[in-house]
Amino acid sequence: MVLLRFAPAFLEGGFSRHWMIAMMGPMLCCLLLVIWWVAGSGALWKEKILGLFGLVAAFALTLALVEPMMRGPGTIYVTLPMGMTGFVVGAVLLQARRPLRRTGISLFLALIGFGFSVLLRNDGMTGEYQLTLHWRWTPTAEEQMLAARTPDSPALEPPSIAGPTNAALANSEWPGFRGADRSGTWRGPRIATNWSERPPRQLWRITVGPGWSSFAVAGSQLFTQEQRGPMETVVCYEATSGRAIWNRGFEARLEDPMGGPGPRATPTIAAGRLLAMGATGLLLCLDPATGDVVWQNDLKELAGRAPPMWGFSGSPLVNGSRVIVWAGGKEDSGLLAFDLETGALRWSAAAGDHTYASPQLNTIAGEEQVLMLSNDGLVLVEPETGEERLNYEWKFSGYRAVQPRVVGEDTVLLGTPMNVGTRAIRVTRINGRLTAEDLWTSRRLKPDFSDMVTYQGYIYGNDGGFLTCLDLMTGDRMWREGRYGKGQVLLLENDGLLLVAAENGRVHLVRADPQKHVELDSFKALEGKTWNHPVLVGDKLYVRNSQEAAGFQLPLASIRRVTAQTESDVVTP
Repeated sequence: MVLLRFAPAFLEGGFSRHWMIAMMGPMLCCLLLVIWWVAGSGALWKEKILGLFGLVAAFALTLALVEPMMRGPGTIYVTLPMGMTGFVVGAVLLQARRPLRRTGISLFLALIGFGFSVLLRNDGMTGEYQLTLHWRWTPTAEEQMLAARTPDSPALEPPSIAGPTNAALANSEWPGFRGADRSGTWRGPRIATNWSERPPRQLWRITVGPGWSSFAVAGSQLFTQEQRGPMETVVCYEATSGRAIWNRGFEARLEDPMGGPGPRATPTIAAGRLLAMGATGLLLCLDPATGDVVWQNDLKELAGRAPPMWGFSGSPLVNGSRVIVWAGGKEDSGLLAFDLETGALRWSAAAGDHTYASPQLNTIAGEEQVLMLSNDGLVLVEPETGEERLNYEWKFSGYRAVQPRVVGEDTVLLGTPMNVGTRAIRVTRINGRLTAEDLWTSRRLKPDFSDMVTYQGYIYGNDGGFLTCLDLMTGDRMWREGRYGKGQVLLLENDGLLLVAAENGRVHLVRADPQKHVELDSFKALEGKTWNHPVLVGDKLYVRNSQEAAGFQLPLASIRRVTAQTESDVVTP
């Protein structure tokens, strides 16, 4: 059990590739031990029956008493192995004792082994499928955050909705998940790469509720989503100080043994509105200046389905007067478009019944299309009517959680976790119809839930916790170095740099070099598991995870300015 649980970490691809061995191997061993007891041990039959039913009773009692998040992976990783080990150790060591005494003591040891789980709390799993365990009686980060928010806190000042605020909301620098085109690319001033000499300056640091949302940014306002006790909450923070301007909560809570509690999607700013998707399926349209609700829709009712295992995670897409979201309902209720002003349903289309990706808008083969990647494959629909233009079937029984990456006019990259990998397809228009052909499939990049970026003919993404570079034309691996866990990558296009927010909360600056992995510098930005996408606006970096958020000012690169009289170094403003 120990070997099967921990050995995959040292194999090629780590737990990401061999997770079935690490998860199912110990459980299979437990089953074999039960079979041994019943069919292969030298115990008497009445002893075997007593032992079997005693084990079942002890296990059932433990499951009834454990903290809910300890069920599932906690049961497989901790409860079953420890209980069965206790039972077998007792049976072997006491084999010379009388049957009743031997079995009774063995069952007692099994109960202690099973019952140890009752003392623990699971705060979710890491990207390498390791449980984050704490003593059950210690307060969670969320509980500490809520305790710090006293009822006597001063009322928030109402935000100004004049001039600069309205202009910022109309021309948001970072309007939603992974930027305006959802490519995770920032095209801004050049960043200094020697952080040892000129380190990033922390502007603020605050505690936040759990959730895996990123930020949408408009001027001096940051928008994100988090869990606060029984309330799933959309929050507007001041970008310069981290001070909360307003929050809008609604009663809903989703938590799972891997990700923990909280929303997964990121709000979207568009046309003077803020759109937010809750983990339980509540789609909100808010006034971004005040947080007032304009309209709301419940996707569970409209699509006729329960939330996926890890909740509704797709960030809303706004195109013109339409808000487009993934719902995953049967038949044509997979992708839904609502009127931005009223919330009325405009159209619906089929788009698979399981995904954690978001709809995105791209121009492919000369046509503007909405792309949606799901367990069924990739679907392209016309944004005004929802008419299906292409249904590229690539079924996958697990989950897909990364964005399709459009490169050039016709190439689309589709990422899939486990041992499936990444595929490149070419979309062309023939006689008015869109068709797709496979270019290559590579198992050398299995992105899981870490999105990829592309730069000058190469792909940079996460493969089993390692930053990996592939040739865009062939899918051949160039290198696989730098262990950053299941972090997220942001491309600084004007610099040819990758900003990697690692899973351990450290921010790394890596050169986008296909020849070799070159890390230029790094600094510790956050404490705790970090899966959220980083955001860079100008020289301001905003990062968060499930327990804290922070804003930093990055040093800008010096540029050489030549004049008629003199030559001098200046800093980009």
